[in-house]
Amino acid sequence: MTLSTTPLTPHFGVEVRGIDLSEVAAEHLFPQVRALFEEHSALLFRGQDFTDAKHLELARLFGPIEDRTADEGKPDQVFEIPKVSNVRADGTTTTEMDLHTLNLKSNFLWHSDSTFLPVPALVNVITARVLPTEGGATELASTRAAWAIMPDALKARIEGRGIWHRYSHSRRQISPELAELPMFNKWPDQHWNAVWENPVNGREALYLASHAFKVDGYDEADSEALLAELTAFCTQPAFVYSHDWRVGDVLIWDQRAVMHRGTPWPYDQPRILSSLCASATEADGLDRMRVQKKGLAVRVEAPAVR
Repeated sequence: MTLSTTPLTPHFGVEVRGIDLSEVAAEHLFPQVRALFEEHSALLFRGQDFTDAKHLELARLFGPIEDRTADEGKPDQVFEIPKVSNVRADGTTTTEMDLHTLNLKSNFLWHSDSTFLPVPALVNVITARVLPTEGGATELASTRAAWAIMPDALKARIEGRGIWHRYSHSRRQISPELAELPMFNKWPDQHWNAVWENPVNGREALYLASHAFKVDGYDEADSEALLAELTAFCTQPAFVYSHDWRVGDVLIWDQRAVMHRGTPWPYDQPRILSSLCASATEADGLDRMRVQKKGLAVRVEAPAVR
């Protein structure tokens, strides 16, 4: 196979042609895929027809598969690929104000996956299975490209600081009732450095998410204002790629350097995306992201779990 690429935007992302993802293995094609991932942060593959099993194999090449419900199942329960979907088990669709739909609407906020977990995600490998007649795009924003040209004055307000992340925080922005559900309160608040350096190429990216609520050195009101300003800068049109799905498309993006969000669609129409996250490891720079308290620095207390 001969791989070829076409830029998705001037700043990041490429469409990759000449590859069948079902044939990718650790020693066959994956080194090229991984190199493109490190360099471009987002990869699009069209016309893929691979099974759930192949989807799982591909995601595992990036790292350990994330399973947010591991504590809820039986030891012998088979892992099922998570679906981003408004379809109930009986085939009907959820209504607009159903809590499940409200959770989907939380994904319309700019975020990186799993910043609220003790081990965050490295990558999302996502493919379209069923699509509505309109809407339902996925948008990506490069926090690496934005950080590279961010004004020094704005950088100085966040560089070298830690940011606190909480799952229920993003859900509370949509619905207080949603935020109280047990699934959004299983993990304690996580404390990550604001900038993630890629250990392969040394390029830095701002590590943001709608789950972020507190910046070290600021009160919660000032933190909220700063996080909103940083998010607005990183999601300017110049740093954004909007993907209109076709069945068989596969998007892969670097959660360390790219935020994303969904966009609305008619909720009476089914939409099913199969989404697999692989967790970051020490080799991906995770060790550098844990906030370290050194010397005589003021101790930062963890906010109370809510």
